[in-house]
Amino acid sequence: MAGKIAPTEELKDRSRMRNLKEAERALRGLLAERILVLDGAMGTMLQQRNLAAADFGGVSLEGCNENLVRTRPDVVLDVHRKYFEAGSDIVETNSFGGTPLVLGEYGLAADAQALNKQAAALARRAAEEFSTPGKPRFVAGSMGPTTKAITVTGGVTFEGLQDSYYIQAKGLLEGGVDLLLVETCQDLLQAKIATGYGKPAGVFRLTSATWFDLLDLDERRPVGTAHR
Repeated sequence: MAGKIAPTEELKDRSRMRNLKEAERALRGLLAERILVLDGAMGTMLQQRNLAAADFGGVSLEGCNENLVRTRPDVVLDVHRKYFEAGSDIVETNSFGGTPLVLGEYGLAADAQALNKQAAALARRAAEEFSTPGKPRFVAGSMGPTTKAITVTGGVTFEGLQDSYYIQAKGLLEGGVDLLLVETCQDLLQAKIATGYGKPAGVFRLTSATWFDLLDLDERRPVGTAHR
């Protein structure tokens, strides 16, 4: 297969659960000393490659960037490397749309955990290549808002969204991320679900960063909160 660098089996040694406590201590220590640099967008970097349908796994999967960790891992790995070369301290996994909820639109819901694990393993590989004792590199597991907004558009239940994020987080952690990055959520309830509320205590300990469009312009209140 063009662009094949290593089958999933060969990445198993890299796809290990990280010591999240250790990673958290390291991150907090560095943040106390300086600003850490996060990478830039994955999607625009992939667009620059002018990938064809075959690169995604066929016409029906064209545009599913998350599947590239399986079909073109060389491309994804190269993006991570370029961001580290540019000076990033942290790179995000290629898993923004990696929940079963989103992947189900491509018929890949059952592959969600494996794809997230592979995405993390590729980023972990790049991080290990560039890490030095004086400048360790880190991997953030990217968790996007899905294509449903539970408060605004509906189309998904609390439990369904919870399970979808759980599967994604499980794969990312198995693949070796240092933290989970919940990003571009516009719905506080959805962010609450993504960061682990409602699941049994102690399943995952998350470090996350979330951006919100905080105000509903008609109601002047955060989206996903109830009237008092």
